[in-house]
Amino acid sequence: MYEMAENPVKELFGDIRHIGSGNEVFRVTHVKGNERENSRIYAPGFYQATVFLISWLKNQPGSDRIGHIGHKITYGLNHQGPKVIDTALLAELKQIADYIPDRLPAEIEIVETFTMRYPTLRQVACFDTSFHADLPRVAKILPIPRRFERTGIHRYGFHGLSFSHLMIELKKRIGIQKANGRVILVHLCEEASLTAVKEGKSIDTSMGFTPSGGLVMGTRSGDLDPGVVGYLLKKERLGAKQFNRLINHEGGLLGISETSANIHDLLLKEDADPRAAEAVALFCYQIRKYIGAFTTVLGGLDVLVFSGGIGENAPIIRSRICQGLDFLGIGLDEEQNRKNSYKISDVDGKVLVKVIHSDEETIIAKNVAQEYFKDGNDDKTIPYGLSERQKSPRASLRRNFGKSNVWDG
Repeated sequence: MYEMAENPVKELFGDIRHIGSGNEVFRVTHVKGNERENSRIYAPGFYQATVFLISWLKNQPGSDRIGHIGHKITYGLNHQGPKVIDTALLAELKQIADYIPDRLPAEIEIVETFTMRYPTLRQVACFDTSFHADLPRVAKILPIPRRFERTGIHRYGFHGLSFSHLMIELKKRIGIQKANGRVILVHLCEEASLTAVKEGKSIDTSMGFTPSGGLVMGTRSGDLDPGVVGYLLKKERLGAKQFNRLINHEGGLLGISETSANIHDLLLKEDADPRAAEAVALFCYQIRKYIGAFTTVLGGLDVLVFSGGIGENAPIIRSRICQGLDFLGIGLDEEQNRKNSYKISDVDGKVLVKVIHSDEETIIAKNVAQEYFKDGNDDKTIPYGLSERQKSPRASLRRNFGKSNVWDG
């Protein structure tokens, strides 16, 4: 939840974890006073999780002031920014729900559940693909018959909300001129991707048509030889659902290590388990390879940014990734790296290496505010807003606007 203004102020945040596992947990932190709640709930699916969240919100002080809801939506097709959700947009999203069967149907269900419970509230879609909407043509097309592109099959790129926030923060910290130089953003968590940015715009990115492509990830395979796909479909007699499960839930670090999708677990095991060591080595190798490739695309490199749970908190991974990249001008101050400092580049390094926390929820809140002000609301105070990002509550408020609130999500 945010007190919404041109720069929204976070009031509370939280999430619902392990949905459908039988061990669902609801966590929320109230920023003022740092009060925390942590409880087990029943949420076998996204619908039940959303119903629980709505019920919880209605019992909170000021819940009657919620006026807008913001949603993180994985696919935005060619939408270049946030968009108010209406029946036409919902119909558009339903048409492409099969693009990411693990994500889009659930995101649509969450929107529709809030619509049933809050029919008068404005909901805003914040697309994870919008940051990459202006990818150069050569970085967007796929080498398959052109007729498929007319059905929407091309490279989109993801983690756009995270990358948008990183660029805003980078401009604040090093200035607009330097941030508009040659930048590589490295978002590392269970889902990982890199993006090459020049003059503030994405010019290439590791994920493609879906978030399954690019780097090896926690349980995702990343890029896979099409020949392997054909062979497995035939040899293992896999259907579409089985194959989707294989590459999205059984692959990646988990598939290679056969023990864990968690990079920190694997680091603890690597000395005794060669499978864990290989998984970690492949993860770092692929990131290093992408950094080299994107430096070529950019024509050099000025700034390298690490973000995400792994990127922000795993100095040994950052060190292994950057090892041997001194020929690109990348060098780390290992003491600052161990401290997870904001600046970790060596004083003699030509490339600035930064560690910046990613905050998608704040970007969603700002997008909701943007839609509010765009409608000609000159009053500098916005109603409460909720940010629903993968089942996480957030909100926004502007004083002097009566009893209206915003949910950004």
